[in-house]
Amino acid sequence: MPQTAWPPLSRTGADAPGPNVRRMQNPDPPIGPTDEDRQADQNLMGVALAEAALAATAGEVPVGAVVAIDGRIVARRHNEREATGDPTAHAEILALRDAATEIGTWRLDDAVLVVTLEPCPMCAGAAWASRIGRLVWGASNPDAGAAGSLYNLGSDPRLNHEYPATGGIRSAECAELLTSFFARHR
Repeated sequence: MPQTAWPPLSRTGADAPGPNVRRMQNPDPPIGPTDEDRQADQNLMGVALAEAALAATAGEVPVGAVVAIDGRIVARRHNEREATGDPTAHAEILALRDAATEIGTWRLDDAVLVVTLEPCPMCAGAAWASRIGRLVWGASNPDAGAAGSLYNLGSDPRLNHEYPATGGIRSAECAELLTSFFARHR
């Protein structure tokens, strides 16, 4: 069953942000993804899965990511840590970089980031830093997940930006890619 985490409805008292914390432009959380969003999420995850399959073919951990704005894909990438020797070459980081270059600004507040594996703290932090509009992920990441499993960086009211996250989209397919890859490489 998909997991959805939305920012809290209000913050008062001890959990309210301090005076030096900027409020989000729209402090009210979205009601939730629409049926149209859900269908788009499924389709975009298909593209992310294709990227993840490319990663596996290249001997990389099969994680794929897509960034879309208004339904148009502006970036799609897969893990490239082995190929580049770069520990930050996760699919999400590469896709966010490409998306910022494509649209000409680091602010991706109208974008949705779709990734086959729940982002790690580094990638969830990059989503936060890019002011991503929404995050969608497939398989949960119980070892390092920062979008609900271990942490929930996108819904931390102490930060100056929060983003809604929807997990579990096509999770069986996403998990199968990872399971098969690690069975072959261990």
